[in-house]
Amino acid sequence: MDGNEKLSEETQAAPGEQNAPCEAEGGSVTVVGVRFRKAGRVYYFKPGEEDLQPGDRVIVETVRGIESGTVVMGPQELPLDEVVVPLREVIRKATPEDIAVVAENERRAREAFAICEQKIAEHGLPMKLVDVEFTFDVGKILFYFTAEGRVDFRELVKDLAAIFRTRIELRQIGVRDEAKLLGGIGPCGRELCCSTWLGDFEPVSIRMAKGQNLSLNPTKISGICGRLMCCLKFENECYNCVRQEQAAEAEESACGEAAGEEESPSGGGEEGTAEGENGGNG
Repeated sequence: MDGNEKLSEETQAAPGEQNAPCEAEGGSVTVVGVRFRKAGRVYYFKPGEEDLQPGDRVIVETVRGIESGTVVMGPQELPLDEVVVPLREVIRKATPEDIAVVAENERRAREAFAICEQKIAEHGLPMKLVDVEFTFDVGKILFYFTAEGRVDFRELVKDLAAIFRTRIELRQIGVRDEAKLLGGIGPCGRELCCSTWLGDFEPVSIRMAKGQNLSLNPTKISGICGRLMCCLKFENECYNCVRQEQAAEAEESACGEAAGEEESPSGGGEEGTAEGENGGNG
């Protein structure tokens, strides 16, 4: 087991095993969009016989096992070439009993967090535990952590497996993923975009800050994760649109001035003649 993988990679590939384009061409398929975390990526599933609407809790099968998610996109027809495989079917709409199981798993995850922290201290491992997640069927428990480098956690996995008697997976994540999981308040005074609505991280460059005439002081353009703020990326398009509009207005104004200059010689000659006549009469 290699625990030194990024959360962003795992969440993009694991839930629906959606990492290969569908080879079929033409036609369409009805799908619903499901999220497993508040601001996680949306995965497509076949709705089956269920009448599903946004906000419905559902039970689905993923490569990690049986999991509970929330429908965020109602049934829609998508072209087959936009769907990735395998496209699994929703098992059922969550029942009150299923919701109770999810709540119990969340309670057990909090207990597992405390136990894992204790074991990390006992082994003296240089790692920080961030979150613990149970699959719906408790077929696997995932422990997310951060660390400066690679960590040999084999003995820790053995201890946790002996305690919980199920599959254990430790997954190393980056600082941006840590902020996404934990949440917080950004420099703008609002909740973090990554933990409230931003599904995927996108590359952010210092050039975007320059294009928005922002101070290049790292403390001014960095989020609580210590990386460049995600808003620099999705606000950059707005600044590009404004610059294009300004360039178009400037070009239009320049064309107008050029047209005025072309007419000025004849107007200047008449004005000069009038002055000469007035001077002669004086």
